[in-house]
Amino acid sequence: MALKLYVHRASQPSRALVIFCKVNEIEFEEVFIDLTKKQHKSPEFLEINPMGQVPAMVHGDFKLFESHAILSYLASAFPKVADHWYPSDLIQRAKVQSVLDWHHSNLRRGSVTYTFNVKFAPAFGLPLNPQAAAEGEKVLSESLSKLESFWLSESGKFLVGADKPSIADLSLACEIMQLDFLEEDDRKRILGPFKKVQQWVENTKNAASPHFNEVHETIFRQVRAMAKKQQSTGEKSEA
Repeated sequence: MALKLYVHRASQPSRALVIFCKVNEIEFEEVFIDLTKKQHKSPEFLEINPMGQVPAMVHGDFKLFESHAILSYLASAFPKVADHWYPSDLIQRAKVQSVLDWHHSNLRRGSVTYTFNVKFAPAFGLPLNPQAAAEGEKVLSESLSKLESFWLSESGKFLVGADKPSIADLSLACEIMQLDFLEEDDRKRILGPFKKVQQWVENTKNAASPHFNEVHETIFRQVRAMAKKQQSTGEKSEA
């Protein structure tokens, strides 16, 4: 069955799916959904994901959305995917699932709220919102603290004490990489105090090499070029 992933690489969950498939040599078609042009709200895309968000997946006749569900499905549907990504052991799988459930209402909520309101809002025709950014940074910092003190508290190199990465490691590491879109001073202020988190991100990068860096470097270049173009356009309009 043909596998299609509907993604935009500026989306953290989209990057996690693309990297996962590349690391595990899963053949797929990457379908670009331009969020700035609201393609995720088009009738065609809403037939795939009625929630109007990326990523989404079509595998044969099966449609699925929500990145954690897609990662879980892919890890189970393709036999050559190594067991450590989504452990068959019931207890270890439950631990991975607990991290994924925590992610959306904590780390992801803080990351999305902060980065959108200090960086991405203008691309969607919205103003930057300092108050929302401050609220997002508070949630983000609290989540990084919990990640450092609890989810990375065991002796393994990866989440919940594992020696090899799971889909939770990939999903959360891609979330934190969103901070690389920020100004360097902001990134250092937010992430700098969390040395264990920084090391874990490096461990995840290395485990998913070279695809982790390749996917991120591509979108970082594109976003920087877009920001430079917007800045140039703004300067010309003021002149």
